[in-house]
Amino acid sequence: MSWGLQSRMARIIRGDGHGVMLAVDHGYFMGPTRRLEKPRETIAPLLPHTDSIMITRGVLRNCVDPKADVPVVLRVSGGTSILNEDLSKEAVTTSVRDAVRLNASAVALSIFVGAPHEHQSLVALGGLVNECEEIGLPVLAVTAVGKELEKRDARYLGLATRIAAEFGAHLVKTYHCDDFHKVVEGCPVPVVIAGGPKLDTEMDAFQLTYDAIHDGAVGVDMGRNIWQNDHPVAMIRAVRAIVHEGASVKEAGDVFRSLREGKKGRK
Repeated sequence: MSWGLQSRMARIIRGDGHGVMLAVDHGYFMGPTRRLEKPRETIAPLLPHTDSIMITRGVLRNCVDPKADVPVVLRVSGGTSILNEDLSKEAVTTSVRDAVRLNASAVALSIFVGAPHEHQSLVALGGLVNECEEIGLPVLAVTAVGKELEKRDARYLGLATRIAAEFGAHLVKTYHCDDFHKVVEGCPVPVVIAGGPKLDTEMDAFQLTYDAIHDGAVGVDMGRNIWQNDHPVAMIRAVRAIVHEGASVKEAGDVFRSLREGKKGRK
């Protein structure tokens, strides 16, 4: 692993071996998602509290202050929308050259193992890794499941994450599941978990984060469970307490409530 690649990885996964990534790339296939309708207003208060941000080039260019010192994980794949039943027909839509121009610390691409366009997505991952290895840019592979959420079990996710690593991904984003430790054990590169759709309560999100970290994930890439909350700053700070400070679920809840009651949530 080159010095440049290690340096960029260290911006995403911090010195304690963990990282909090803020996911705001949903619009690339979902459009103006609830509470992400005005990306700049949603993103700005959260930037001081995240280790990195997963985002598309369009929102990055138009809605993030270039002076913000937050590492960018640039979403470079797309090509479908939620209007289609099959979300697997993605391709690389943003060049590596543009990622460098935007000072990205890593690039992200979805793979769709077992889906109709599995082959296309895996070949795209291999090609992206080839390009990025030449310049020391990490690749995050996202094990997407489209609308088939029932695929989120250890057998399927273990297969998908291992394939991503075999193709050369430097990081893999996947879902938490029962026996998640088996998924991590079978994947030779760091794993971050997706927050997924907004959960019923804050404590559910804290439990997800806690379980993932204790099962071996290096961090979380969380979006809707943070910025769809009425108090997103309090939410991300409580998640950080679990990821970086080893807080329990109860302690994270205490952090959240303290900040919420201090009116330090949504501004």
